[in-house]
Amino acid sequence: MPEETATSTDESLEFTTSPGFTGWLAEQEVSLAFTTYQSSRLFLVGHESDGRLSVNERLFRRAMGTWTDGQTIWLSTLYQLWRLENVLPPGLSYMGHDRLYVPRLSHVTGGINVHDIGIDAQGAPVFVATQFSCLAAPSPTHNFRMIWKPPFVSALEPEDRCHLNGLAMRDGRPRYVTALADTDTVQGWRHVPRNRGCVTDIDANEVILRGLFVPHSPRWFDEGLWLLQSGAGTICRVDLSVPRCETVALCPGYLRGFSMVGRYAVVGLSKPRRAGAFDEFDLAQVLDRHKMQPRCGIAIVDTVSGQLVHWLWLEGFATEIYDVVAIPGVQRPMAVGFISDQIETVLTIEGHPLPIQGPIRDPTRGGGPPS
Repeated sequence: MPEETATSTDESLEFTTSPGFTGWLAEQEVSLAFTTYQSSRLFLVGHESDGRLSVNERLFRRAMGTWTDGQTIWLSTLYQLWRLENVLPPGLSYMGHDRLYVPRLSHVTGGINVHDIGIDAQGAPVFVATQFSCLAAPSPTHNFRMIWKPPFVSALEPEDRCHLNGLAMRDGRPRYVTALADTDTVQGWRHVPRNRGCVTDIDANEVILRGLFVPHSPRWFDEGLWLLQSGAGTICRVDLSVPRCETVALCPGYLRGFSMVGRYAVVGLSKPRRAGAFDEFDLAQVLDRHKMQPRCGIAIVDTVSGQLVHWLWLEGFATEIYDVVAIPGVQRPMAVGFISDQIETVLTIEGHPLPIQGPIRDPTRGGGPPS
């Protein structure tokens, strides 16, 4: 079976998949959501009834961290935290889509560089406020409320002191975080070797693992802690009894974004940066030694064998991915965006099963609905 290709609504972006990619989505009964903050997009990827790839994209300025349980999607952007809600009852569809995610709530966080998002046992969001080197929660009256900061950070200042980036929830509570270094000066992580990354246990309030190459996306799966070493291109399992980082697989890219579907790791890949904050450690050299071509896209890895079994590659204007999540029980998701008039005209009413088409804006009457 040949590779499948699809084109974004912006024709300068092309998707290419492995022959079994959509079949794997169907078999696992999942779809995927991923963000490309560089191009300010949220992508929803599923499959058509005939097996072809389905791609729905929406613009959110600097789309970053993502969380979903299938019904709700939380998304961090440049200065907001968005909640998108599925408005379709089970078994119903809209324009051939079995999920329709509509923006329902926005918290204005300000430019605090929100990275990973988690949802606690009460259903409330917790997020990494990277600019302030802390974990935070939304506030009804302020941009955010600090709930924890690392023991090595001495003050709550907008200085990105350690590049706190990743959050792993455990038993409905924030438990582990990753940072690029345990530094306490203005952007101190930029001025130390790239292997100064660390994991901090929030309950113990102490660093439990050091020496990581640019760690991201810690996750608690199957009673164990996993993370990505972006600077080494590796998926890792953490042995907490030592503790130490055990490599499960090497992937052809700079890794960020991590979800688990059964035995399969679903990870986001970005093309290595050639200059800037990470030029001291050239991931491209590592990939070259293993005869791997750097990729931007999504890799699906069998964590038992360590093999990359399926993939979706992006070619064009997007070269970096931040986050990827699996959407359980969904075949073909769609989201309502803000560029067209959908946000005005696709209306839902509590107690009614399907969206209705609302009034179209009348440009002759000051932008309001026709009278």
